[in-house]
Amino acid sequence: MTQGEGPTYDGEPDLLHQQGVGVPDELDRLWTPHRMAYIRGENKPADAKAGHQCPFCRIPRLDDAEGLVVHRGELSYVVLNLYPYSPGHLLVCPYRHIPEYTEATSEETAEIAALTQAGMRTIRSVSGAHGFNIGMNQGSVAGAGIAAHLHQHVVPRWSGDQNFMPIIGRTRTMPQLMSDTRELLAAAWH
Repeated sequence: MTQGEGPTYDGEPDLLHQQGVGVPDELDRLWTPHRMAYIRGENKPADAKAGHQCPFCRIPRLDDAEGLVVHRGELSYVVLNLYPYSPGHLLVCPYRHIPEYTEATSEETAEIAALTQAGMRTIRSVSGAHGFNIGMNQGSVAGAGIAAHLHQHVVPRWSGDQNFMPIIGRTRTMPQLMSDTRELLAAAWH
């Protein structure tokens, strides 16, 4: 390839680069157009008090497969994160529409903790996670994507799992369809 020529595909020159649409940099692109829904704030409640707009209030009314629900407890439920940081990223949500951890009852707090532990055990049993990031982002200023409804993240991690991809490449790699992950975790839940 001479200077100024783009790479070739199937023996044909890369006309997009040759016509100035991009600069050939020999990097592969992993397109994740589903992330635009998150970036645009789709499905986020416009008003923190509007439970009818809240996806975490809506999800329990769906069937488990459609809502990506892994397990239902008495006061809380476990759902796959629609915009996961890693495969099997779970959210533990109370059914009640509350924004703050301090507003959870003792019973809700206990069940959220128990479901978090069960989620960790389940993920570890089906995928051999080496560790976990667990936490709650309280308020949009603290990073909560949906600050109006309390939810705890259970993020499985593996040695070298995401390495440079999200930091340098601004890309997450997901090796399994969400529906397959939900079935796997739901079937293994004890």
